[in-house]
Amino acid sequence: MSLIRVENLTFAYEGAYDNIFENASFTIDTDWKLGLVGRNGRGKTTFLRLLMGEHKYSGRIVTDARFEYFPFEVADTQSLTAHVIGSVCPGAADWQIRRELSLLSVSEDVLYRPFCTLSHGERAKALLASLFLRESCFLLIDEPTNHLDMRARRIVGEYLSAKRGFILVSHDRAFLDSCVDHILSINRADIEVQKGNFSSWWDNRLMRESFALRQNEKLRRDIERLNETAKRTSDWSDRVEKTKHGTRNSGVKADKGYIGHKAAKMMKRAKAIEARRQSALKQKEGLLQNVESVEKLKIAQMELHTDRFAELRDISIRYGDKVACERVSFEIGRGDRVALCGGNGSGKTSILRLLRGEELDYTGTLYRASRLAISYVPQDTSFLRGSLTDFARECGVDETLFLTILRKLDFPRIQFEKDLADFSGGQKKKVLIARSLCEQAHIAVWDEPLNFVDVFSRIQIEELLLEYAPTMLFVEHDSAFCEHIATKIIEL
Repeated sequence: MSLIRVENLTFAYEGAYDNIFENASFTIDTDWKLGLVGRNGRGKTTFLRLLMGEHKYSGRIVTDARFEYFPFEVADTQSLTAHVIGSVCPGAADWQIRRELSLLSVSEDVLYRPFCTLSHGERAKALLASLFLRESCFLLIDEPTNHLDMRARRIVGEYLSAKRGFILVSHDRAFLDSCVDHILSINRADIEVQKGNFSSWWDNRLMRESFALRQNEKLRRDIERLNETAKRTSDWSDRVEKTKHGTRNSGVKADKGYIGHKAAKMMKRAKAIEARRQSALKQKEGLLQNVESVEKLKIAQMELHTDRFAELRDISIRYGDKVACERVSFEIGRGDRVALCGGNGSGKTSILRLLRGEELDYTGTLYRASRLAISYVPQDTSFLRGSLTDFARECGVDETLFLTILRKLDFPRIQFEKDLADFSGGQKKKVLIARSLCEQAHIAVWDEPLNFVDVFSRIQIEELLLEYAPTMLFVEHDSAFCEHIATKIIEL
């Protein structure tokens, strides 16, 4: 066991307007299975890069731990997977490599295939296995579940739960619950460390936020009452002070000493009220600093002339000699939220592409309602370039509505001035989701929309879909999201 002590850490990227971290201090143990959570753009990956020594910062990070980062670039993807793993952990015996792959349900034949021929899931598992074979390393695992299907996520979660000594960045609630014992949370105003899994941390957070909001409302009412009392006391003191220079109705001169004493007493009371008011304001100021503002989103789909949107009967799709999927049948009706589930490579994205009208080699019967308008969120975000204004104009969506949705998805205004290419993975996904929510369409077709998107926004999107009940066809490997949202599940 050793410790990682972070002391007064301050960091900002060159040319940035504000700090990502400012005087952050905390301590973590290298025996912990630590989940790192926080909203998109808060600096989760940046913190891992700082631990790796890739950026200069002020403050101190004190530890004798040796860090390894996942995912990492493979220099020669044409090499056999066995050579790739061997280059990462040259001291590992053949039986150890096979054991780790077996624990991850990866067949041994991948060792003798070029690394570039492996699926996303197989690559992720092979690289994870190779890092855990390195001795005395503390792993920094950055979003390993993206593009992994539900079964693969479950396997990787079970694998990690049997290990120790890592920091894991993930937004998948069920995955985090399956394999972490501490949470490191990057909040709006500070960084906190808490024992337990994601669900226990989330429940505690909700209780704290609920208490803070109630206390904030109580203080707000107290401050209003004190303001009114202070005004009444001040007016009373002024009126009393004025009587010192006049006469009573009886013609007798006022007792200036008594009146002055009374006015001083009123002034003293006014000062006490002001002190209480300032104290309440100070308490109120710090109460909501970590309360996440999650505003409600809206979606307004167009009405279609029929309740039958689409139907697939015995659909099989091929790419040359390769079969993507076989004999798939299902129907999409008004208000259906259909989840396509299945392993990587089972043809989920191909079905979305076919429904969108792409020219694919297929057999079977495809019905699409006439004039069916589709709003699409693709997996890929690498094409995003340029300004948000130009992107909105190119997509034909209302820029004001588009930016308003992004603000509700926790985009700071300063982000609007940056190039889309410089956005984080989660922020790019939010741009595509915001575009979809702006588009005039009858059905939303979303392909893994939640990759890289933070937990707060996932729950925000869930609440939107449950409230407005739009018609949808989607692929998503976040099991909690599918359980909450899908009205129909199609297993491929």
